[in-house]
Formats: sequence, structure tokens, C-alpha cells
Amino acid sequence: MLGANDGIVSTAAVVLGVAGASSSSGAIAIAGFAALIGGAISMALGEYVSVASQRDSERAALRREGKTVQNRELVSPLGAALASFFSFIVGALVPLLAVIVPPVELRIPIAFAATLIALATTGYVSARIGGSRPFRPTFRVTLGGFLGLGATFLIGYLFGVIVA
Repeated sequence: MLGANDGIVSTAAVVLGVAGASSSSGAIAIAGFAALIGGAISMALGEYVSVASQRDSERAALRREGKTVQNRELVSPLGAALASFFSFIVGALVPLLAVIVPPVELRIPIAFAATLIALATTGYVSARIGGSRPFRPTFRVTLGGFLGLGATFLIGYLFGVIVA
């Protein structure tokens, strides 16, 4: 869920920030696609490094205890990286499609709504998986996303400039 959530929020922030500055579908699509690819790669690399470090620590602890280390028994950095990469992409597609598919006059409200619905969904599902009551986590992630999106849209709107 973390990768999907990051994909939703970061890509929505970029596309809504650009949409606040310009109605150019091309500029919004390019910025969104760049955010999707850059974010997915960044997420995958970060996850790989994190999980590889965790695996190294697990190996060292097992060796100190005199236990034989089998790689198949340890976490997989590559598996974690791929899961983060693809979950980021799935999450990022929601705001990207929501801002480039609708007509210009509807793109911002639809992108806001689709993003907030996607965030509420990830918050709810994460809470249910974790065994907690869903209201607080769902509200927290949705409110945080709303504030972030509002801030980036406002910045794009106020500055209204795309550097070419």
C-alpha cells in the first residue's frame, strides 16, 4: 500500500501543480509521466537498498548465533523493489489518467476527486489489513492528501508559469 499511496500523492501533486499553472494537456501529461517513472524508479531503488540492508543485518545476526544462512529464508531486496516499483505505477496512474483524460474544464475537479477516493481506499484497505478501525487512518491519509494537493495546485495557480 505504501508504494501505491506514494504514487497517488506524488504524481497527483505534480500534475495538479502543473494544471494549476497551465491548461496545456501536453505539459501536464509529460510532467505526470516523468513523475510516474521517476517516482517508481526512486521507490524501487529506495526499497532495494532498505531491504538489502535489512537482509545484511539478518545474516550478521544469524552468523553471530552460529546459524547457517540460507538466502531463500531471508527477505528479497529484488522482490521488494519490484513490488514497490509496480505498486507506485498503479497508484500513479490514478491521478495521471484523471487529469489527462477529462475535458479541460473538468480535469482539476475530477483529478482531485479521483485522487482523494484512491487515497481513502488505500487508507481503508491498509487499516483493514492491519486489523485497526478504518475511520482514523482513512481520514488521516485523505486529509493529508487533500492538503498536499491543495498546496501544489495553489503554487501552480499563483505562479502560473512553466519554464520552457
